[in-house]
Amino acid sequence: MIRVGVDIAKSVFQVHGVDRHGKTQWQGKYSRQKWLDGLSRKVPAGAEIGMEACASSHHWARELQKRGYHVRLIAAQFVKPYVKSNKNDRVDAEAICEAMSRPNMRFVAPKTVAQQDIQAAHRIREELVGQRTAKANQIRGLVGEYGIIAPVGIQQLRQALPGWLEDAENGLTDSFRALLNGLAEDLRYLDDRIVESVRKNPVAKRLMTLCGVGPLTASALSGALGDGKAFRRGRDFAASLGLTPKQHSTGGRDRLLGISKRGDSYLRKQLVHGARAVLRHVDGKDDGLSHWLKGLASRKHFNVATVALANKTARIAWALAHGEEDYDEKLAAAGA
Repeated sequence: MIRVGVDIAKSVFQVHGVDRHGKTQWQGKYSRQKWLDGLSRKVPAGAEIGMEACASSHHWARELQKRGYHVRLIAAQFVKPYVKSNKNDRVDAEAICEAMSRPNMRFVAPKTVAQQDIQAAHRIREELVGQRTAKANQIRGLVGEYGIIAPVGIQQLRQALPGWLEDAENGLTDSFRALLNGLAEDLRYLDDRIVESVRKNPVAKRLMTLCGVGPLTASALSGALGDGKAFRRGRDFAASLGLTPKQHSTGGRDRLLGISKRGDSYLRKQLVHGARAVLRHVDGKDDGLSHWLKGLASRKHFNVATVALANKTARIAWALAHGEEDYDEKLAAAGA
């Protein structure tokens, strides 16, 4: 056997192995605890093992690589066209095995533990941001009952909280002051951890030199890129984030639509927000990239220029990670 498709799940794993002629040689169902040993007994080291890029796939990819196998992770939407008739685990494993044999198939690079740690921190933070907004609105409503009007914006609210806690004449009780003090500390710990990870990560430190990239965006970029070897070029990385136009062309007539919005929505949002901040403060700057931005903004809508800069930032980030180079402002302007 040279190729095995594995349909992974929480408890039951279905495998489908073929030889070099594409003939089925092995089909089996194993429990979570036994499937790796069963595969090692049946399949020689060096064979290709394919799985859908879903929950726990990166963990199993690392375990298979330790045993000497070549792992291919495939996005679920690329496997679906190869599913025959009714869907079940056995048919899914066969479809994965068939999809990974296609010469032009796109694969997902297995992530390292460090990359998953970074992405986990950002996912937790993204959820907490929503909770923070809800709590901030709750604080505004609660202090309003005491006759205190909260300022607009999270940062202004944070700055106002210590004053409310120290003011002994504003009518707040001791128990309510203790509650406010706890709410004020909700996100500080996680934000500090992400900033600390940037200081220790050489790739993230290089990425922070880009315009519109702060500690959070640099950390998220380093988690998605790794060493950059998963993408052949910067345009592929930008396309994976949904920063390139959708296409609906036929009959030799090209028709480009809005951006595809595929891939990591969190990282795309961070890049777009950073680009928007750069574009708002571009006046008065005299570097090459700023000249390009000014010219683009004069011809296109503000949002179009924003996404164009986010796209460029993603491509430059890939170049810095892939080539292990420092940011060169002249090269960025030359490619504008």
